[in-house]
Amino acid sequence: MTPVIYIPDDSGALALGAEKVAKAVQAELAARGVEAKIVRNGSRGAYFLEPMVEVETAESRVAYGPVSPKDVPALFDANFLAGGEHKLALGPTHKIPFLAKQTRLTFARCGIIDPLSLDDYRKHGGLAGLEKAVAMAPTDIVKTVTDSGLRGRGGAGFPTGIKWNTVLNAVAERKYIVCNADEGDSATFADRMIMEGDPFVLIEGMAIAGIATGATKGFVYIRSEYPHAVDKMRRAVDIARQGGVLGATVLGSPNAFDIEIRVGAGAYVCGEETSLLNSLEGKRGVVRAKPPLPAIQGLFGKPTVINNVISLASVPVILDKGAEHYKNFGMGRSRGTIPIQIAGNVKHGGLFEAAFGMTLGEIVDDVGGGTATGRPVKAVQVGGPLGAYFPRTLFDTPFDYEAFAAKDGLIGHAGITVFDDSADMLKMARFAMEFCAIESCGKCTPCRIGSTRGVETIDKIASGVQPKKNLELVTDLCNTMKFGSLCALGGFTPYPVMSAITHFPEDFKPHPVREAAE
Repeated sequence: MTPVIYIPDDSGALALGAEKVAKAVQAELAARGVEAKIVRNGSRGAYFLEPMVEVETAESRVAYGPVSPKDVPALFDANFLAGGEHKLALGPTHKIPFLAKQTRLTFARCGIIDPLSLDDYRKHGGLAGLEKAVAMAPTDIVKTVTDSGLRGRGGAGFPTGIKWNTVLNAVAERKYIVCNADEGDSATFADRMIMEGDPFVLIEGMAIAGIATGATKGFVYIRSEYPHAVDKMRRAVDIARQGGVLGATVLGSPNAFDIEIRVGAGAYVCGEETSLLNSLEGKRGVVRAKPPLPAIQGLFGKPTVINNVISLASVPVILDKGAEHYKNFGMGRSRGTIPIQIAGNVKHGGLFEAAFGMTLGEIVDDVGGGTATGRPVKAVQVGGPLGAYFPRTLFDTPFDYEAFAAKDGLIGHAGITVFDDSADMLKMARFAMEFCAIESCGKCTPCRIGSTRGVETIDKIASGVQPKKNLELVTDLCNTMKFGSLCALGGFTPYPVMSAITHFPEDFKPHPVREAAE
């Protein structure tokens, strides 16, 4: 039996040296005259163990990591092709604690299959949801998605079924499915992992959405900073067409659906759905006023479903296993699983898919292992650069849309950034305002002007200029931005600013060391 070696080629693993490891393994095989098959899979998301090399044994896959090129000869000496013992041995992959604790529904195949093998995808349960969908009435598909409780995983948490139902009932000669893959939040990489590690699940989810709503064309809008994802998705779409998954007859059914890959130009604001639509149409990426909603008048003025990658990639398992199966996971109105992306100053960074309901403390301390520096955790930002900073006193907050909203926070795209006690929260508040000023599309005054004035006012506080008066001014400014901005960029910037002021007031007092440093 020819040994099979799995070495990830997703961009996260590549950044950590996976390509050099793959070349070293290939060279060692040649030097020793050993025959083996190398499969370039996606990462399983345990990035603190990457580059992670797996080998297929009679019992299970056995993992080794983090592997560097210089470790490769010793691995061969230890007979790692048969799962031999070595200092880098992690044991059976599925028993690695970080992976064993997860509930993988959306990411069930990520890191397991060859991303560009449609046969491998089928062997691991792929296309089962689409096969059921082509035999169902559109209304029944929409009802299944609605009953599952799936909400938008891009940040807003809007019920997916309601969007789909609106587009289904809209009358038009043409409808569209748009996948928002403009993953621009700090500490987020779930979309990238799916596109690079299991692209067919996204294609399948979009095809189901098309059949459910009467749309025949889909667009995947990917940020330009993701060249590997763009390449994988383009190749996967071609393979899906050749395999009859896309085209004039989806899986031989009367339904037509095709997908086009589009690349953004690096504007953070294009993660907002209407700005994304403008960009897709070849216009400047500025936010549109609503109404009309995109579900009524979206891309090229036609009814459009806009969902993010994880929302669409979660649909196949819902159609395959049923609404109740998916709904059984989670808590409150937050049903199913959420891919939590753990980053920043943390020991065990990576993607952890779990049912809604884990507390923030469990995620940071138990899963993440605390800070990489070993210093105490001071703050955790959840939801990207527009998310609130939570202190340890709020670590009992369950990961749930409503629970976070009740504490003036937001889950967003479920990115978590950990900071130790050396972080200066005034500087973090300033960064939020500066980020908004740089990334603002400029259409509305509260965002365009408010963020610039916010930077200036926080600088005055840092310099000790009338701190009490200027803190009141920042608070008033945040209130105006929150309720007066046209989209979430300006509307959510107050979350990190006000949470920093509220939970870390000592960092906003006169600070001689800070003044001296500047």
